[in-house]
Amino acid sequence: MRKAAVTAILLVLFALAALATRAQFVGSRVRDDFHDTATILRPPAGAKVAIIVFEDLGCPMCARAHPIELQAAEQFHVPIVRHDFPIASHIWTFNGAVCARYIEDKVNPKLAGEYRTAVFASQSAIASKEDIQQFTIQWLQKHGQQMPFVLDPNGHLAAEVQADFDLGRRLNVTHTPTIVVVTRDNYQMVCGNETLTDPTQLFPILRAAIAQANAAPTPSQPKQPAKQSF
Repeated sequence: MRKAAVTAILLVLFALAALATRAQFVGSRVRDDFHDTATILRPPAGAKVAIIVFEDLGCPMCARAHPIELQAAEQFHVPIVRHDFPIASHIWTFNGAVCARYIEDKVNPKLAGEYRTAVFASQSAIASKEDIQQFTIQWLQKHGQQMPFVLDPNGHLAAEVQADFDLGRRLNVTHTPTIVVVTRDNYQMVCGNETLTDPTQLFPILRAAIAQANAAPTPSQPKQPAKQSF
């Protein structure tokens, strides 16, 4: 009985030690309240490190963080995985996310990134669903595209945006922007709660994450049998 109790205590201590070291590449660890990180916070296939962003197109903090994210991704050559997290009180941002998803899925993903940048830069001029629709029509025209009369006839684009939002809820996203640097087996929040609000910390965290990812041992290759000579 005593041996079982000691074993249980050791297991708890090991678990606490793992939690203490997890979610950290650089600096003093700050508590996050993320859930289900093992399935959500992963870089895309082929990447060792990535930036994951949950954003709202009408969020002023997201607008300030956006160019920093782009600069960091370019400087460190890592992908950005963007998820829409439209806040209910921002009445036009779900529609804006649907427009961005239309451009990404139906026109060109690179152009969709430019559209998001343009929306962030024009936040102060957008206050309604009608405003974002007119903005999108004019923006597409300037880029040689025409907005369809019915943008999302089957509701597929809205479903994609809602799926992003649901993913954020599953992760327990509570603030926008939520910015996380991820590797294949670790992560660190850059922004996303009341304590972490400085997107420029993306640079040192990325640098440390890349160093750790590059230093991680790669799976050993199976040993080839020696060639026999006759």
